[in-house]
Amino acid sequence: MLEQLGMIGVSWRQGGVEALAEFALPDDEAAERLGEFADELDLDELAYLSTCNRVELIFARDEDTRVTDIRPQAFELLVRRKPKPGEAARRLRAWQGEGAAEHLFLIAAGLDSACVGETEIVAQVRACHEQSSQLGLSGAALDLLFKEAQRIAARVRGETGLGAGRVSLAEIAVERLRERVARTQGTVALVGVSPMTERAASSLRSAGIPLVVVNRTAGKAKTLADRFGAAFQSLESFRREPAPVEALLSATAAPAPLFGQAALERIAARTPSGQPPLIVDMAVPPDADPAACRKLAIPRIGMDEIVAHAERNRAARLVEAAQAREQVDQALATLKDRFAERYYGPLFGALQKRYRNTAQEGVRRLLKKELKGLGDRERIAIELWSEVLARRFAHIPCLGLRGLLHAGPEGSLEAFLSGLEPEFADELRAALDTGAARRASGS
Repeated sequence: MLEQLGMIGVSWRQGGVEALAEFALPDDEAAERLGEFADELDLDELAYLSTCNRVELIFARDEDTRVTDIRPQAFELLVRRKPKPGEAARRLRAWQGEGAAEHLFLIAAGLDSACVGETEIVAQVRACHEQSSQLGLSGAALDLLFKEAQRIAARVRGETGLGAGRVSLAEIAVERLRERVARTQGTVALVGVSPMTERAASSLRSAGIPLVVVNRTAGKAKTLADRFGAAFQSLESFRREPAPVEALLSATAAPAPLFGQAALERIAARTPSGQPPLIVDMAVPPDADPAACRKLAIPRIGMDEIVAHAERNRAARLVEAAQAREQVDQALATLKDRFAERYYGPLFGALQKRYRNTAQEGVRRLLKKELKGLGDRERIAIELWSEVLARRFAHIPCLGLRGLLHAGPEGSLEAFLSGLEPEFADELRAALDTGAARRASGS
């Protein structure tokens, strides 16, 4: 149930955005390493969220698995080395149960972002869940959790002004590109095909700024370029013979810099204005080698600078954030009920079925012996009345069971069952087993 949920993560708050590169899993290794981690730690379900300002692991344990601090193992998974004494607890944060659900809700709603109310995070959370499902690591618990996270995110966007205006990190980056092109008119290169570059392409194109899309795979670059009437180049071609550009925005998941000193020199040599190009680097780890940029006097704006700009605007959004926070709290209040219904629904169903069968059997005996002279109309009315009455009677113990599940001490449910007729208690235990099987299978 809810207490089996957990999250472990690190964000820009711990050492800045560019320090997150140490924790990001390489794309070509993520699937295998996540599967091995789930097996090793006996995690029923596991998801991995990596964005420009956070890395998070979201997981659900089996109910029989003891809840322990697995930050040392998570650190080793992400960093590929064992942590020093106390290092995992110092650098990684952990949330459990309702706290884990709350943390994911705040992330999805844009309330825990460097740029409060940012809009890219919703798509990133959705992609995280989709990846987990594709890897066979998402079941009933994470399916429900992510569904609720996306629901509250949509509600926050629809019912508050939190997402109004330029709250996207991409939009902050675009502002800097626009400032540059306003001084030295020319083309902007967008490197990588991602939600960041797509959003930037839309904003820049609406301002009439010419674009060239660059990607490792030329076909993907062409697809994005065609949407915005832009030119395109493969990454290898651009690094070797770059199109003349005044600025470059890069946002890829490359494990090492794409643009070293030689490539940067070639880009700088072809700027139409003759000024050094502006590099807006939204990748973690960096796509443009920071040391090479400094050596060549090429202005580079990295994620730490973009996030710092977003932080300066944070106070202006606190009023809207307060309203959004209320909605997150409301969603948390109902989440436990949703988990209970998913897991204990068969138990409530079995209880109601037993009451209904008992009422039907009693009515059959009554109509057969005492009221056998009644007409069809009267018989149907009595049968309907008995079913309604049975549901009302069943509602009372169902309410009591819900109370035990939410507020009763551990073992109170078994204590309740042990006081029933043995055959009836076995029926309800079988219904509980059905709920557990559904949870395990994700159905």
